[in-house]
Amino acid sequence: MLWDIDGTLLRNAKSGGGLYDEAIQQVTGFTPLGPRPAEHGKVDGQIIAERLAEYGLPAVAQDAVARRLDELALERHAGGSDVREPVPGAHEALAAVGAAGWTNALLTGNSTTRARAKLVGAGLDPDLFDWEHSFFGGTARARTDVTAQAASALAGEPHVIVGDTPTDDVAAAAAGIPFIGVATGIFPVERLRQTGAVLVLPDLVAGLDDLLEWLGGVPAEETLTA
Repeated sequence: MLWDIDGTLLRNAKSGGGLYDEAIQQVTGFTPLGPRPAEHGKVDGQIIAERLAEYGLPAVAQDAVARRLDELALERHAGGSDVREPVPGAHEALAAVGAAGWTNALLTGNSTTRARAKLVGAGLDPDLFDWEHSFFGGTARARTDVTAQAASALAGEPHVIVGDTPTDDVAAAAAGIPFIGVATGIFPVERLRQTGAVLVLPDLVAGLDDLLEWLGGVPAEETLTA
């Protein structure tokens, strides 16, 4: 079970996008232009690359900005200024999925460092997840890069992505991985039903029984295909 983090297991942060510009400013000295449209579903590497291009900054700053982004995430976590909140039912859903014989893992647009800091800050034990079989977008240029990696690494094993955005579905479909949508982010059930999701949940409380029923119908010995 490949869980997204922001908007799926944790409530979206109100100012999460500002951290990218803060990292860019500290690395390059350029002062970004202020608030921008939401970038839900994009991966860290993609957001950094797109902002550097938009600001006319050199692409070679990418790695340094990514490192500074990780450092800022750790600094905020250590300072207690980035306390996140799990969505209702997150703890119970993780426990129930594990009890049903599935392995909880991550497929997120964040780096490993940022993912761990967010989970700890929200009170979710990182040891609930199989980090060896989790996949991260800290250096990726598109979410499809991350799902392609997951599909290759998990070939022959049942796996499914749980996320809160249509972009999660597009990336899952590109890799041939089933997608389960959960309306715990900014996209409502009606919008997620317009995707190719095999199942759409209103949240992890009301939708938990449906999730477990769907998982119970998956043959353990077969690779899932969308």
